[in-house]
Amino acid sequence: MDEAALIRRARQGETSAWEPLMLAHQEAVFRLAYLLLGDSDDAEDVAQETFVRAWRNVGRFDLERPLRPWLLRIAAHLCSNRRRSASRHLDALVRAFRRDPAPASSIEDVAGRKSEAQQLRIALRSLSIADQQILYLRYFLDLPLEEAAEALSIPSGTAKSRSSRALARLRETLMRAFPDVLAGSEQ
Repeated sequence: MDEAALIRRARQGETSAWEPLMLAHQEAVFRLAYLLLGDSDDAEDVAQETFVRAWRNVGRFDLERPLRPWLLRIAAHLCSNRRRSASRHLDALVRAFRRDPAPASSIEDVAGRKSEAQQLRIALRSLSIADQQILYLRYFLDLPLEEAAEALSIPSGTAKSRSSRALARLRETLMRAFPDVLAGSEQ
């Protein structure tokens, strides 16, 4: 069954129609929340709240548009609200750095990858929220430009220019603060 038909059924209060929609989009919503918050528990809470809010407001959803950008917009707003709490943000960031992102063949490989990932995360966190959001949507979630723009409620041209400027600012930050990260990626 197509997405629009499931949404129509969900609008009529049919909860069984909402489940396949959640399953289809839960990974993208969780990943965005995790990227923005840096903590899996907070990301899980935001993902759940995203689907609760979407369910409550499904009657206002425009059936002519894809569902994923709408859900990601809700998640991004919820994440922004959570990030206002400085202590929670700091705790989540510290916990995220302690996690090993991928298996490696040696202790040196693990340490090197963890250090580069930490430096990239720090550089990303130094950017504005708007820059972080566009970079996460485009390059971490691999959303097409149009979907990223819709998730952020901005025109495609604005998303394209914002993405370009955010990448330039990230590169400048990395070159200034962590020159080894870029040197390693250009070899």
